[in-house]
Amino acid sequence: MKRDYYTILGVKRDADDGEIKKAYRQLAMKHHPDRVAAGEKDAAEAKFKEITQAYEVLRDPERRATYDRFGEAGLKRGAGGGAAGFTHFDLSEALNIFMRDFGGLGGFDAFFGGAERSRRERHRGQDVKVTLKLSLAEVASGTTKKVRVRTLERCAACAGTGATPGTKATSCVTCAGTGEVRRAARSLFGQFVSVSPCPSCAGEGTVIQQPCPKCQGDGRVRAEKELEINVPAGVADHHYLTMRGHGAPGARNGPPGDLIAVLDIAEDPRFERHGDDLVYDLPVSFTQAALGATVQIPTPYGDATLEIQQGTQTGAVYRLRGKGLPRVGEGGRGDVHVRVHVWTPVKLTAEQRALLEQLAKIESKPPSEGHAGKQFWEQLRQALGG
Repeated sequence: MKRDYYTILGVKRDADDGEIKKAYRQLAMKHHPDRVAAGEKDAAEAKFKEITQAYEVLRDPERRATYDRFGEAGLKRGAGGGAAGFTHFDLSEALNIFMRDFGGLGGFDAFFGGAERSRRERHRGQDVKVTLKLSLAEVASGTTKKVRVRTLERCAACAGTGATPGTKATSCVTCAGTGEVRRAARSLFGQFVSVSPCPSCAGEGTVIQQPCPKCQGDGRVRAEKELEINVPAGVADHHYLTMRGHGAPGARNGPPGDLIAVLDIAEDPRFERHGDDLVYDLPVSFTQAALGATVQIPTPYGDATLEIQQGTQTGAVYRLRGKGLPRVGEGGRGDVHVRVHVWTPVKLTAEQRALLEQLAKIESKPPSEGHAGKQFWEQLRQALGG
């Protein structure tokens, strides 16, 4: 059954970016797996993935244009450089996208995930974004890239606790270590309890009496480090790769963020890329087009031999199967489409002019019925010395 991303988000096909983002946020808050009962979690996860996949396509102008033109099938094949990676769209990817654009569930974390989870989310480290420049050859084969990033790392002096070595944080006396304060109040409708972060420890549950002098109690210090990123073959321009847990560490031993590598693929002047297919423009001479020829065609994997048939016209397209780019998540490769352009010489030597004038005389003679093609090619070869 085909899905319509606009229908999934409940927006019109001409909806602008703001409308798409607003619709997604409302649906994501409704179907977030952490906001439903245990018995509804599976259904919520499926719906959350579906709406996030729709949002991730429609929020990107290039992917949206591909979807509008080719539908979901075009995205799966990466048509127009689109989102090839959506074939295996999982929950962790959906949650990461939601966190990326909206920063999590905000005040709902404490209610649905408990105070400990709320504290960990508040201290989650920042995502680190890098740009990876790739050549088409690297896209064809896959590669490993080394990048240097300026980020934060866990303070070695205090082991990330934020406290001076030899000391430790103490339990907050105001909230008894829970990180929350509860206040009971009465109203016309009865008694209710409000829960808010503890003002004494800012919701930490602990208080550092002697901050680490190296990190000033944060548990992290600035650093520069080198990372290796494995890039699979066939990736698309502007797509991104996520390395879970390789971002900056969280304050006071909070969980780390992610490393997000945005791909910047250099254009190869020899080819036009259309998803996993490549188009190569082949200039051939008039004689090659008329008589046929054997030519070498560049591909990402080296030259390939192509037989140009006699009588080939400008605009003819030959296909080299399996010589294009790998299909991410599907296996196999795309094709190289060879588009023929017959060029006409601008300046002629005396010998060339004489031969062409001789050919013109031959062409003016009407061939005998039933032998037009054969007679023409024989005369042409004779005129050109073949």
